[in-house]
Amino acid sequence: MSDNDTKKPTGDAQTPPKGAPTDSPAAKVGSEPSNPPAGAKMDNPPVAASGPTGTPPPKPAGGPPPKPQPKNPGFVTAVVDGKEVVVKPGTNMIEAAKSVGSEIPYYCYHPRLSIAANCRICLIEASNAPKLVPACQTPMAEGQVIKTTTPKVKEQQRSVMEFLLLNHPVDCSICDQAGECKLQDYYMKYDYKPSRLEGTKALKTKRKVLGPNVVLDQERCIICTRCVRFMNEIPKEPQLGVFGRGSHERIDVFPGNELDSNYSLNTVDVCPVGALLSRDFRFKARAWFLSATPSVCTGCSRGCSISADWMSQDTYRYRPRENEAINKSWMCDQGRLSYKDLNVGRVLAAQVGRRTGTRDTVQPALTRRDAVVAAAKALKPLVGSSQLAVLASPLASNEDLLAGLTFAKATLGATAVFVGGRPQGKADHYLMTADKNPNRQGLALVAKGLGLTVKPFEELTAAINAGKVKALYAVGTEVPVDAAAFAEVAAKLEVFVAQAQNDSPVTAQATVLLPASAHIEDEGTFTQQDGITQRFRKAYPSKGDAVPHWKWATELTRELGGEAAHTSAREVWRALSGKVSEFAEFNWDKASPPDREKPGINPLPSGADGRPPGYREFGAPRVRGI
Repeated sequence: MSDNDTKKPTGDAQTPPKGAPTDSPAAKVGSEPSNPPAGAKMDNPPVAASGPTGTPPPKPAGGPPPKPQPKNPGFVTAVVDGKEVVVKPGTNMIEAAKSVGSEIPYYCYHPRLSIAANCRICLIEASNAPKLVPACQTPMAEGQVIKTTTPKVKEQQRSVMEFLLLNHPVDCSICDQAGECKLQDYYMKYDYKPSRLEGTKALKTKRKVLGPNVVLDQERCIICTRCVRFMNEIPKEPQLGVFGRGSHERIDVFPGNELDSNYSLNTVDVCPVGALLSRDFRFKARAWFLSATPSVCTGCSRGCSISADWMSQDTYRYRPRENEAINKSWMCDQGRLSYKDLNVGRVLAAQVGRRTGTRDTVQPALTRRDAVVAAAKALKPLVGSSQLAVLASPLASNEDLLAGLTFAKATLGATAVFVGGRPQGKADHYLMTADKNPNRQGLALVAKGLGLTVKPFEELTAAINAGKVKALYAVGTEVPVDAAAFAEVAAKLEVFVAQAQNDSPVTAQATVLLPASAHIEDEGTFTQQDGITQRFRKAYPSKGDAVPHWKWATELTRELGGEAAHTSAREVWRALSGKVSEFAEFNWDKASPPDREKPGINPLPSGADGRPPGYREFGAPRVRGI
């Protein structure tokens, strides 16, 4: 035993432990007062209290009870509607509830924007709060129990819906948001009661043109401020603001300015109601008539993931699709409007002979077989000749380039490929790049893998003018210079076999013109500027007699005596991608996004008339100005 254990107490009184309350046992040991007069003797000196081992007892707990130890260290474990949920610290209640299948309604919340918590429809009950709490703003806590379907919560949701619809014009029959509107969806689910408003509704500007691409209906706006926060936080161009007070509060541009950002149409995406609308898409189609196919934007080399909305054989709009590595949830306006080339100005039939103004030599009613025979006949005498050049467009998919350039090397004997494509354009501070071609990186990788030298387009023009090149095989006819200027150069070619998607002055000079499918009409991949390869799916059948570039290359290979048995883009990839080492780790099948996924727009497998969405008309729909 230590000296401290055997030492007898002195005549002084035992002082209570530091911080102990005055009525604690330590303060009342013995019968004498805790502070006796100086020099006084005590008959019964106090004895130090000790536990079984002689150690002082633990101090009594003071203050709030200690926090419970986490059930799953590093995570937060709680209960949502009777279901246990395990989430990362900081996860809000909306996201936590989603993970176990409970839906908490919201308007102002967006997972990529700051929290506003002003719509109040997401208020729910929590075990550690005396009042309802906003689920968007409140992170989950260890051991917390939240309830999203109690009568109190339901009444709150109904009251919020009634408030939001109080001054709403309810003009759903003419609203482009119909079918995609959260006011409609939540009214049917959480309110479904008639209005109790007595008197007139607050009137605001009905068609406020904010800029070149966006129009605002201030009467439909519920002041969720998503658009304002988006412009402030994502492109960092604060062009929108909230003006006024109370029922006369409104979204608007600042005086003397307009919404002219290259990302203005993203405000239409984030608007949960029909307040912000695209001037391009407005009054063009109903959402429930459209089908959506996961695809890739071809507006620039960024390669944003998109959903292409289409009906019959026309594309109506592009919308951004979630991709954390490339575009998050956004896309630029320039790329969004690039869909129009899919609908107009297409090459729809094969042609033999040049179109030179009034002296056309085109053979009419040419079948695909006749076109292949004519192209092979023109190319056969030039196989292996230095006078035959190959032009490839970085708008073509990897599959098109694999088949086309394999044909060029193995069958035509080419050793180099000239790179065409769209000319350089403007870049911005966020997503849009100066290179307006979606697959320049893929073209470089394919050419390298096949052992072909990549040459700039300017050398092709010089070689044709010098007479060194007299024949040209082109996989895509997009050129990085003025098309009319190159058409004058192409007129000097004796043989010009061109696979083209869109008509142009260049295609008019083709001696054999083969109509090619757009990327939206076939499956395939693009490799964007950072080397990320993405799959896109087929939306609808090719227009006219067009077929993919790879199919033309396959048929030409067979016609010229080579071997090619590809019947799909998938087979082209499986047969030829092994030559490109950079494609080795890409799994073509597993990388495929879900087909035609659009939650909330096409919930039913077919329309009321029995036909699937997107196939409600046969042939080209009536002209809609797109």
